[in-house]
Amino acid sequence: MTQTDNTLDSRSTPTVEQLEQEGDVAADFVEGILDIADIDGDLTLDVRAGRAYVSVENEQPQALSLLSDPDTVQALQELTRIAVQTKTGRFSRLILDVGGSRDARRGQLQKLVERAIERLEDGASQASLPAMSSYERKLIHDIAAEHGLVSESYGEGADRHTVLRRA
Repeated sequence: MTQTDNTLDSRSTPTVEQLEQEGDVAADFVEGILDIADIDGDLTLDVRAGRAYVSVENEQPQALSLLSDPDTVQALQELTRIAVQTKTGRFSRLILDVGGSRDARRGQLQKLVERAIERLEDGASQASLPAMSSYERKLIHDIAAEHGLVSESYGEGADRHTVLRRA
């Protein structure tokens, strides 16, 4: 594949083999970060819903506390995606989880949707949520659908946010 072909193909649906390669590259990068920070962690690689998933776990959750804050995980995920893209030449939608941070963030987003539902029940025609990443907006759409709400994303770039309303 030529560089031009690689560039044209950079946003197409990746194969399972390509996603596994992304996971391997990401794991190497994250292991390097863990070594630099002198943090012990076990890495698990998976492919789900067209994305490579890399999870960092430790039997003692406190051992990962420096990296498991959602903002830190998001930043580390972006750096890992850049490392994968640099190595593979393809855009990556890799998901990184550190110490269960993704489940914790889903819980926070669930509460955010519940507060929006309260506003809708109090008579608001719609409820706007703060700007968030595409992955977090996807979670919001999923949670909203579970509650029978209609959700749409508006805005561009870092200002992109979700608006909820009754069906």
